[in-house]
Amino acid sequence: MSIKQYITQAWYQGSKWLYPLYPLSYLFKCIAHQRRKRFLSLPPPALSKPVIIVGNITVGGTGKTPVVAAIVQKLQQQGLQVGIISRGYGGHAAQYPLDVNEQTSALICGDEPLMLRQMTKVPVIVDPHRYQAAQYLIEQYAVDMIIADDGLQHYRLPRDIEVVVIDGQRGMGNGHCLPMGPLREPVERLRSVDFVICNGSYLPEKKLPVPVHEMQLHPVRLYNLKTGEVCNVSQWWGKTVEAVAGIGNPHRFFNTLADLGIKPKEHVFADHHQYKVEDLIFDSDHPIIMTTKDAVKCHTFASERFWCLAVEAELPEVFWASLLAKTAAVV
Repeated sequence: MSIKQYITQAWYQGSKWLYPLYPLSYLFKCIAHQRRKRFLSLPPPALSKPVIIVGNITVGGTGKTPVVAAIVQKLQQQGLQVGIISRGYGGHAAQYPLDVNEQTSALICGDEPLMLRQMTKVPVIVDPHRYQAAQYLIEQYAVDMIIADDGLQHYRLPRDIEVVVIDGQRGMGNGHCLPMGPLREPVERLRSVDFVICNGSYLPEKKLPVPVHEMQLHPVRLYNLKTGEVCNVSQWWGKTVEAVAGIGNPHRFFNTLADLGIKPKEHVFADHHQYKVEDLIFDSDHPIIMTTKDAVKCHTFASERFWCLAVEAELPEVFWASLLAKTAAVV
């Protein structure tokens, strides 16, 4: 287990050895409060197109990317032209803004921007300076709406609608800010956002201070990274597989496979791990199944053993009605 994985486990299991970090956590909380206070008193210049931010208040993955893809699809159904901006975490481009296409390497743009480009087919612009990414998107494409993948705490970016996604299994962890806990901002920050989406049922005992919309991620198909073959997930009932996950909550993926009747041999990698061939050499001839986020980094060296489980976000109609009402008010 890596140090990062050990700390993450401690955040969500209430380990007492974290207590000496409380002063640093309190300082982090104060800084986060001051940054937001500064944003509210002196907001950044407005953009000519509205921005929806899909982010979280915890470190690590919560299921934001499928939510972004679902929102893009829903807005397109309303006749809106949509584009996506992202920091491009894990990528290193020679220059920015970077206009991502489906052949861009994840090493350059980051795994999530490439994944979103492939899933949605809409423009995806990467730039650590998200305001600059948004300006480029507006100048180069006739968009009606900008979706920011992550960036809730990026207060140099103006926003019209804030959507927060939380992990129903993990919740807020021990409820403390970094480094004692997993929070980027205090839980009270949820009171000021427009929507809170819970990925799965909210399991922790401590309830959230705001209403939430429950989201379910539904497995829709398995596809082969080498051949493009598509299979119904029901065809894999009873199969043993090498299950690979380099995401924020890998055990959610493993549990999904088990719920489908697939028997996973679990292989956990760090979130945003950049895979090499040798990472995926296992002492068996079982198929290798991974998430879409992992798959975008493995296409170049994939063999016919490599499969990806594609999922789609399902959200309640009351959420979509409220979101569309808010977007209609700002477009």
